[in-house]
Amino acid sequence: MSGAPALSVEVWSDVVCPWCFIGQRRLAKALDELRADADFALDVEVAYRPFQLDPGAPHSAEPVVDVYARKFGGPERAARLIAHVTEIAAGEGIELHLERAMRANTADAHRLLWWVLWQHGAELQAALNESLMTAYFCDGEYIADPAVLTARAVACGLDGRDVRRMLDEETGLEALAVGVERAGELGITGVPAYLIDRRWTIPGAQDPAVFVAAFRRLAAKRVTAP
Repeated sequence: MSGAPALSVEVWSDVVCPWCFIGQRRLAKALDELRADADFALDVEVAYRPFQLDPGAPHSAEPVVDVYARKFGGPERAARLIAHVTEIAAGEGIELHLERAMRANTADAHRLLWWVLWQHGAELQAALNESLMTAYFCDGEYIADPAVLTARAVACGLDGRDVRRMLDEETGLEALAVGVERAGELGITGVPAYLIDRRWTIPGAQDPAVFVAAFRRLAAKRVTAP
């Protein structure tokens, strides 16, 4: 597009959050609409930041349906909540299978996503983020397993030896802590949350039209700024 600085979008999310998966699809739709509009002259750069919904999750697999039953007041209420989010996800082209999902600590997934952004850029990070969510929500893969993380990264075009070395060396622990701390400083207590142009926060998995309107408004402010 133009030579103007890109519009930045920082997305705080967790790869085990169904609304983050839905939000990623909706944001992608908004960006597709803007890219098709010749009057929108700004590039948009999206970066995913870490947020752990369940930082105390043990490093052992457990069916998510059991976790939901404990958290939300029993199996029947959990089933209703799962059915609701599954229906909404289907509207975004996502076939959730939470009956397959395994509770996982997401610290290593976030470290990997940070490293991919740092080493390979935002486009590949977004692709990996989508792949990890698919692994968790659709395919029943245990995403705390370094072998699963490595396989998903390789499928996105990364070198498996580099990925495994990065995970083994615990690269990115400081970046994970900083990202989570920054979420707190911004008042982010739930995800997804979107920080646009480092000044405007949009909470929740909004419809694409909400993102489009926000991006257009900020773009117009740039044009009219002295």
